[in-house]
Amino acid sequence: MEKRESYFDNAKILLIFLVVFGHFIQSYIDANVFISYMYNFIYTFHMPAFIIISGFFAKGIYEKGYIWKITKKLIVPYMLFQVLYAVFYYFLHEEKTFHLELLDPRWSLWFLISLFFWNILLLMFNKLKPAAALAIAITIGLAAGFADWITNYLSLSRTLVFFPFFLVGYFLNKDSFQKLSSKKAKATAAAVMLVVTVGIIYFPDLNEKWFFGSMPYGDLESEKFLGMLKRTGIYAIQFIMAGSFFAFVPRRRFFFTRWGKNTLYVYLLHGFIVRLFRGSSLEDYLNQTLTLPVLIFASFVLTALLSSKYVTSLTQPFIELRISKWKPFIQAIEIKRMQNAGTFMDHIDNRK
Repeated sequence: MEKRESYFDNAKILLIFLVVFGHFIQSYIDANVFISYMYNFIYTFHMPAFIIISGFFAKGIYEKGYIWKITKKLIVPYMLFQVLYAVFYYFLHEEKTFHLELLDPRWSLWFLISLFFWNILLLMFNKLKPAAALAIAITIGLAAGFADWITNYLSLSRTLVFFPFFLVGYFLNKDSFQKLSSKKAKATAAAVMLVVTVGIIYFPDLNEKWFFGSMPYGDLESEKFLGMLKRTGIYAIQFIMAGSFFAFVPRRRFFFTRWGKNTLYVYLLHGFIVRLFRGSSLEDYLNQTLTLPVLIFASFVLTALLSSKYVTSLTQPFIELRISKWKPFIQAIEIKRMQNAGTFMDHIDNRK
């Protein structure tokens, strides 16, 4: 079995923590200027970086059974969680009638269906030279904003807008990430992050929805040609910020590194907790107290909990459609059963 790379597991767990944290603090971006700045800062890189890593690990696209493998890994859980979210929202009373629309992804589930389509698109784009493939992908992402019908349905907008990041990840190799660990790269990354931070503060009215990639230009209240120019700028910011993030990812193993292999569990499950939090009395209470420290701690605890072997073992049949994590428990039960059977037979023998 190939040894897992601590670098990529560290990157994945840091990014999924930011996903959870970003969803928590979204409740306060209108009321707290500092949180609004932080929210925009996170969204300049966390999903693009996550998508780049996903593309990096998609190099087995031509392996036998790969399409079925990603279908089982992505589409089946997507369909299941679409149903679960429909039930969840109904009982949460956010929707008066039960509403199930399998092709309109609920909230964070867009990533699963987009990830599936990105893998399919690779079958065509990996035949091109990297520069040509990326140029075409960016052109398509920019053009998508002109079509008002390209929205959240089938996650089509995000699929087209974010595909360049997936493509970049696919064309990168380990040496590409290694080069980002140099002192010069880190100094450049720090300068980039500082400039972007100043830019976010200088333009406080920046609509964070530009970073979502989920809307046509018309829905972003922008003239379409101007919207294309804005998205071009957003692309530039997201690419350089994702690279800056990778420059600071640690390469050695930490106590949290092992959680990096379970980010799908965190991604799929944390939404239920966040949705319960939003609109609750706790959300209102934190708005009047030390919001940020509490939410940082809560995000860390939730990330750790949903990455734990207990939660992943319990939910594996629903997320991975297998029970390999159950085997230790099954074996322990079997051993206990055999021990009890042996004790019972010894008792019978003693009576004889």
